[in-house]
Amino acid sequence: MASIQKRGKTYQFTVSHTVNGKSKPIRKGGFRTKKEAQLAAAEIESQLSKGVLPHLTPVPIDEYFDKWVKLYKTNISVTTRKHYEYTSRAIRTYFESKPLQEITRHDYQMFINEFGSNKAKETVEKVNTHIRACVKDAVDEQIIHRDFTRNAVITWTTPSKKSDEKHLNYKESEMLLKEICKRLDQGLGYSLLLLGLTSGMRFGELVGLTRSDFDFDNNTIRINKTWGYLKRHPEGFGPTKNEQSNRLIKMDGKTMGHFKNFFKNMPTNIHQLVFYSPSSKYKVISNTNANKLLRKVLTELKIDPISMHGLRHTHASVLLYKKVSIYYVSERLGHGDIDTTLREYTHVIKELREKDELGTINTFERMIV
Repeated sequence: MASIQKRGKTYQFTVSHTVNGKSKPIRKGGFRTKKEAQLAAAEIESQLSKGVLPHLTPVPIDEYFDKWVKLYKTNISVTTRKHYEYTSRAIRTYFESKPLQEITRHDYQMFINEFGSNKAKETVEKVNTHIRACVKDAVDEQIIHRDFTRNAVITWTTPSKKSDEKHLNYKESEMLLKEICKRLDQGLGYSLLLLGLTSGMRFGELVGLTRSDFDFDNNTIRINKTWGYLKRHPEGFGPTKNEQSNRLIKMDGKTMGHFKNFFKNMPTNIHQLVFYSPSSKYKVISNTNANKLLRKVLTELKIDPISMHGLRHTHASVLLYKKVSIYYVSERLGHGDIDTTLREYTHVIKELREKDELGTINTFERMIV
C-alpha cells in the first residue's frame, strides 16, 4: 500500500518495493494535490504487479529523439539525415525538453494540429512517422508504458500537389518514351531521361552511375552510390538513401542496347561517370537542366509537365498499372519498406482495386452462366 506525505506545498508518494530481499521503496514528489499523488502511486503499483519496473527518471523528448537518431539511423543519406534534423527542431520548438513520461495523447495531437497548421500533408506524415518510431522504442525500453502517438490524426492545411499531377498515365508514358528514343542522338540529356523513365531511379542515383555499374550480359544495373548534385549534398560520390536502396535491377534490352553502343563512343572521365558534364558546377548533368529538357519534350507533346522525380513516380505507376507486384515495385525503387510504396501510390492502387472489383464480379457471373 502506498503512503502519501506532504512536503511543503506539494505531495510525495512512497510505494513499497523489494529487490533481491532488500527494501527499495519508490518515491516521487512534486504533486500539487494529494489525489494526484494517490493516482500516480496507484499507476506505479499496477506496473509493479505486472512485473514492469517503473522508469521514474524524467527523459526529455528532445534529448531522447536525438540520441535515438544517432544510435539507430547511422546508415542514412545526408538528405535523409536532414529530414530527421527537421523533425528534431519541430520537437524542440513545441515540446522543448518536456519528459516523455509527461506527454499524453492529447498533448501529441495538439502538437500535430499546430505543426500541421501551415504544412503540407507529406511533411506532417514524415515528422509523425519519425516520432512514432522513436516513441515505440521508448515503450520497448519501458521508459514509458503507453504510446502517446497511437491513433494520432494527421492534420494539415497547405494543399500538396495532387498525386495524379506527379506522374504520367500509361498512354502519356508511351508517347514520352517513343519521343525520347527519337532524340537519343541529340544529346546526353535524352539518355538521362530514357534511363530515368525505364529504371525508376532517384536523380542522385542516376548521376552517380559509372560504366562498371552496367552489366550488358545480364541486362542489369547495380545501384550502390549517389553523386552530390546539390549544395547540401556531400561532394562527389555518396551513399544511397538507405540500405534497401543498394540494389541490382533488371533492365529492358532496348535501354541497355542504347547504353552499350553509347559507351563505345563516349569519352571517358576521371570518375567514369555516365552522365558527366565538365561545364557543370557538380560535374554531372544538373537537375535543373534535366527538368528543363523534360519539360520541353512534354510541352511539345502537349502533355502537362512533370519533374525528373515525376519520372520515378511514372515508372512505378506504369508497373502497378500493368499488375506488377507492389512488393517487386517497392524493391525495384529501393524503398525502405512496403508502407512507403503503399503510401506514395495509393492513387494507382485505388484505380486497380476498382478494376479488380469489376473483374471479380464478372468472373463469378460467367461461372454461374
